[in-house]
Amino acid sequence: MLNYFDNLSTYLHTGPPVYFVVKEGHDYKSLEGQNMVCGGVGCNNNSLVQQIYMASQIDNYTRIGFTPSSWLDDYFDWVKPQSTCCRVYNSSGQFCNASVVDKSCVRCRPLTTKGKMRPEDGDFMKFLPMFLSDNPNPKCGKGGHAAYSSAVDLIQNNTDVGATYFMTYHTILKTSPDFIDAMKKARMLADNITQSMGLEGKSYSVFPYSVFYVFYEQYLTIVEDTAFNLGMSLTAIFVVTLILLGFELWSAVVVSLTIAMILVNMFGVMWLWSISLNAVSLVNLVMSCGISVEFCSHIVRAFSISTKGSRVQRAEEALAHMGSSVFSGITLTKFGGILILALSKSQIFQIFYFRMYLAIVLLGATHGLIFLPVLLSYIGPSVNKAKVRATNNRYRGTERERILNF
Repeated sequence: MLNYFDNLSTYLHTGPPVYFVVKEGHDYKSLEGQNMVCGGVGCNNNSLVQQIYMASQIDNYTRIGFTPSSWLDDYFDWVKPQSTCCRVYNSSGQFCNASVVDKSCVRCRPLTTKGKMRPEDGDFMKFLPMFLSDNPNPKCGKGGHAAYSSAVDLIQNNTDVGATYFMTYHTILKTSPDFIDAMKKARMLADNITQSMGLEGKSYSVFPYSVFYVFYEQYLTIVEDTAFNLGMSLTAIFVVTLILLGFELWSAVVVSLTIAMILVNMFGVMWLWSISLNAVSLVNLVMSCGISVEFCSHIVRAFSISTKGSRVQRAEEALAHMGSSVFSGITLTKFGGILILALSKSQIFQIFYFRMYLAIVLLGATHGLIFLPVLLSYIGPSVNKAKVRATNNRYRGTERERILNF
């Protein structure tokens, strides 16, 4: 895919093709339906083809580079009475290509005093399959087989037209912001076409498609998706921590706050290391919430069950009892596995896995072993008086009582 885009920008003076698709349901057989789409004489000023053409005139803004190819307008030129393209055998009524020299081949539609008359109703569908099967040749360059054989979907045994598309090209796109902006502008244009054709509330509409849209679709809602997923993750952590820590509200708040700080630092690391926010990095951010719980919850629980007199003493005891376990059992084990990813030659493993996983472990360890004890020493939950009384009663008259009161 990268080679496709590189060659497109290197060898061609255009960007990727974009197709404006009209879903099944539009009436191309009526004059009114034709005027809503076509771009020639007699067509609406705000028709589909006209709007794409006008958008191509301000390509610096719309990212639409060229006038669209319209199968409908080419069909009108191909089937008009003055044209030598549309011919049939006089005896059988079968299509006769313009390159065929045969006296029995006659024009599909006779010349009239009314001039260029568009085909409607039965005539429209009678000659359309012929147009789509006609190969261009020196005598008729309007044959639609090469350009439009896949652009028109004939349905109901060739008696009606289903979905169709009108192709044009984006301007040259080089960076991700260019591709994202081009997709946004194409969708804005398609929405405007849908409104001007009066298709709101109907069963069909107009939408754009290009080969790169599937890769950049995520960026249209990535900010909202990130906020929602991280918010839900923090909410779940808060609820579970609240239950497992014995409904100590402030302890759950401290754990959630510390994990939120880790996420803020993760965003900073992503900016410093040029890691873009996309579906892969979002998954890693959600995963970092879960991993961060390991670095924080053990320290907070040890702090909450400590019966020391002050917050500083309780923070010291929590770090002394659980710090080594967090460092050796969580930090070092994950750190060793992550270093293997540094040897990967794949760009996605180097950026989205090695760099982000390394940041998750380092930030989790520093927050859990440095930031969190300091935070607890200032705003940690108050000592549980019931636990203090139970501990004093349990060790009253023993050597342990002297140590606890030291």
